[in-house]
Parts: sequence; C-alpha cells; structure tokens
Amino acid sequence: MPRQNRRVAAGRSRFLFMDYGPFFNELSKDEEIAPLPALTLSDADNTFYRAVTGDQHLLTADRGLYKRASGSSGTLINPGLIMQVSIGQTTNATRKAIANLYYRSVEILRPAEVGETLSTSTVVLGLCDASPKVDLNRGKVWLGIETRSGEEIIARYERVALLPCAGDAPGHSDEIPGPTDPASLDSWKSLAPSWDLSLLPKTAWEVGEERGDPLADHVDLAPALARFTFNQAAIHRDFEASSFGERLVYGGHTQGLAQASLTRLLPGLVTVMGWDGCDHLGPVFEGDRLSFHHTLKEELSFNEGRILRFETRATRDNEDVLLWTPIVVTT
Repeated sequence: MPRQNRRVAAGRSRFLFMDYGPFFNELSKDEEIAPLPALTLSDADNTFYRAVTGDQHLLTADRGLYKRASGSSGTLINPGLIMQVSIGQTTNATRKAIANLYYRSVEILRPAEVGETLSTSTVVLGLCDASPKVDLNRGKVWLGIETRSGEEIIARYERVALLPCAGDAPGHSDEIPGPTDPASLDSWKSLAPSWDLSLLPKTAWEVGEERGDPLADHVDLAPALARFTFNQAAIHRDFEASSFGERLVYGGHTQGLAQASLTRLLPGLVTVMGWDGCDHLGPVFEGDRLSFHHTLKEELSFNEGRILRFETRATRDNEDVLLWTPIVVTT
C-alpha cells in the first residue's frame, strides 16, 4: 500500500565495498549499510534484461508506442529492471546470505527512463536469531530499502534474508514481519501513470481465473544477471559458497521470468506498480525448467484501464518455488 515518503535513517556504516561480511552477529539495528555504486540506465540494460528473461513488455520494447502513449520523448526502462538493479544495490548487506526469504511492501512509485541514475540506501530494521542448522547459528535480517533517481524516491520496499553467524548466536529477538497484507486496490490509483492506454491490446480475464503459461522456460545466464546488477551474494557466484553444492539462482531472476510470463499472457500490461510480496519457496538452480501459473485475485477499473492484483506461482517438477503477488496496470 502506498505509504508516506520516508528517508532511510542515517546510521553508522561499517561494511565497505571490499569487506567480505557481514555475518549476522556483526550487524546492528538501525545501521545503514554502505551503498554499492549508482547505475545510469541505458538502452543496453533493457536489451540485456530482455535476453535474460524474455520479457515482452510492449512499452519497453516499442519506443514509438511508448512515446505515443505517454507523450514523453524518452525511452522507458522495464519496470522489472528497476527492481533488479535496486535489489542488487542492497547486497552489501547480504554477501554471506544463506537465502533471501521474501520481499514485502514493494512500491514502484513511478516509471524510469533511459539516462536516469539509480542509487539505493539500505538500513537494518530488525534482527532475530533463527534456529541453528547442524552446527551453524543463523539469523534473519530485516532490511528497509529506498531507491532514488537524484533526490526523488522511485522505489521502496523491505526484504528479509537469512545470514550465518560467526560463532555463537547474538540473542537478537526483534519481531520480523511476514509478507504484506493486501491493501485495497483503490489505494494504488495515485501511482497509476496517466497515459493513453487505448493504444494497447485488451485481454479479458475474470477474477478468480487461473491461467497456466503454455511456454515453460529454463533458467540460464544466472551469474551474468547477478554480476550485471552488482549482486554481491557469494551463493549466486561461487558454488563452494552454497550449501547445495551448486550456485543458487538469485531470487529476482525467478521473479523476472515470472513477470516475463505475465507479459505473454497479458500483452496490454502497462506497468507493475508494486508487489504485496515475493516469497522464495524453494531453491532454483541454473538449467531448471520452470512453469508459471497466474491467478487474477482482484480488479479495479479506472479511466481507460484496470488495476489488477495477481497471484503468480513458479513451479519446478510440480513443486512451487516462487509465490509473487504483483499489482499491475493494464488495459
């Protein structure tokens, strides 16, 4: 649900670019994590993201269509790419991550265009010891994140990751919230772009209807996406850092494939304004074959378009590995 703007609280930052931490027990509540480099978005970034995910978002793919619909002379950045870059810029906090557990309260406050420079700030909102696994103590870290273009916040959200301890558990017991409770679709109207939606195709889809994408996909280019987004988590780069004995695919990669699937079934998708949540239900590895199922949970008509809430599941061998609940604008 859209919230009042807030600036991430300034705090003491101890973890710099070349540190190989932090462990869970080295973090402190309210601590601001040192930022990774800002990134100026380019046409090449859209192209690379499309190569990795197959995303068919029309207004990103067709520059002329975007200009006619929006009246802008710029080039639109895929809304999924904003989140991929933002998440990567938070990973100085999660270099040693065992897993990312979920995202919550995701708001993409406005679209971004080629030439904008995104920077992201990350603060520790809470810490809670987790149950140990064999002889490894672990903990959950709750992170608050804001991504800016200049001084303007264009995305904000929270995520929860699981980190190892160096030695004993520190005894943290903050209450870590779960996935976001859905807010009314009416509260999202202020984030919907005022574009000419009559130029986009319309797709009939009834509330409660589930559609499976007939095109399954396989995961590849996983390390390239991690490097491209500055993702520092070792488990996505180095198989020896993973308890599975092979590289764990970055969770946003699976979400990106899920969004690409939605653009195939809903070609009139205008933008993604936010996520109620994004839960990683199982590990994904390079070469996995994923299938996607989308259920329309709720809709709200406004002007020429609709705001829709979906529940999207990615499955491997009939086992759910992702539950993603986006809020989108469509015709």
